[in-house]
Amino acid sequence: MTGQRFPGAVGLTAMAAYDWEAADGEPGGSPHVHLVCSEAYVVTGGAGRLETLTSGGLAQTVLAPGDVVWFQPGTIHRVLNDGDLRVVVVMQNSGLPEAGDAVLTFPPGQLASRDSYDAARSLLDASGHPSADRARARRDLAVEGFTELKRRLDAGDGTALDEFYAAAVALAQPQLDRWRDLVAGGPLAAATETLAQLAALSNGDASHLAAARVDRIARPDDTTYGMCGRLHAYDALRR
Repeated sequence: MTGQRFPGAVGLTAMAAYDWEAADGEPGGSPHVHLVCSEAYVVTGGAGRLETLTSGGLAQTVLAPGDVVWFQPGTIHRVLNDGDLRVVVVMQNSGLPEAGDAVLTFPPGQLASRDSYDAARSLLDASGHPSADRARARRDLAVEGFTELKRRLDAGDGTALDEFYAAAVALAQPQLDRWRDLVAGGPLAAATETLAQLAALSNGDASHLAAARVDRIARPDDTTYGMCGRLHAYDALRR
């Protein structure tokens, strides 16, 4: 167990990308977007691609061992697994994606309300347990919506992305107060602490150095079903 925030109050997760083939023949994860969190991939093994969709269009970025790839809020992204792809995910604002800052590209019907969205994104099977079948089903539904987004944009329909963003914002509205609290207690608190240390140092006060320590989080034994793959989540804020 760790006693301090991870540096910068970022989230840290080890991910093995799904190798399930989708309807378009591509194996990989669920396309989704973050509204306020930037994300980075540090590729640790295997091969793959990051498929992205922004106002600038559709793109693919190669993922090879040692690569670091990052992207900003608003980037719809999908991991494509070309062979045993493994990455360490570094996420801005640790805790926010888990609190809802990750909206899957479901078709409009599932994005129409919080209830319909939550039902579609749930990982729980009939027995109330997370299941691979449910993870795969929601991935397939997200790919279905993503494929339609791409079709509309390719046909010159510039409203497609705006409509999806609007639906994502509507889903996020009830959660924004909680997000503000998480930011205040995480990255804002970390930055405020650093500014206080700088102020102390300017007065010759280095007393905070006496509190130095080493923390460690062992690799979690359990895996969870994430949007893009099977996860080992190193979450220093919640452990």
